[in-house]
Amino acid sequence: MAVTTHDSELLALFRNQSTKESAFTAIIKKYQERLYWHVRRMVIEHEDANDVLQNVFIKVWNGLENFREDAQLYTWLYRIATNECLTWMEQQKKRTSVSFEEESANLENKIRADKHFDANKLEWKLQLAIQQLPEKQRIVFSLRYYDEMPYEEMSRVLETSEGALKASYHHAVKKVEDFILNH
Repeated sequence: MAVTTHDSELLALFRNQSTKESAFTAIIKKYQERLYWHVRRMVIEHEDANDVLQNVFIKVWNGLENFREDAQLYTWLYRIATNECLTWMEQQKKRTSVSFEEESANLENKIRADKHFDANKLEWKLQLAIQQLPEKQRIVFSLRYYDEMPYEEMSRVLETSEGALKASYHHAVKKVEDFILNH
């Protein structure tokens, strides 16, 4: 298969039985790193991120044939990844039956346990601040701040109005600023 980077070409190749697997491999190569970091910011640990990402790609493989292309492939992949993160976080809560505050503390402890952790460095303070946010604000903040996703696209990924997303992001930014200034 010739190297191609256009999603429409990759999707056409995926729908052809003889090029299906190589097209899927090309899609994974194209989006794997961005999806990995999106997932990693949600679940924190590398091993958990890899597990979630594996589930994402299984769902993509199973659903790609029916992808109607009324959204960008990237948007569709992010929606699946976000939903898988939410499912994973929900399973973690059920497994440990802890409150939101306890789960935030657990994620904070995972960050602090990293061998490179330095509480005086801004990037670590930012990570700790993000973990204090409610789940939805954490997702919105991550998509906007790290992935620089436009609100319009975020609206399609999260199936929420742009206005609600802007409000969530605004509240998240205020909470993150407050945490960084006071901790």
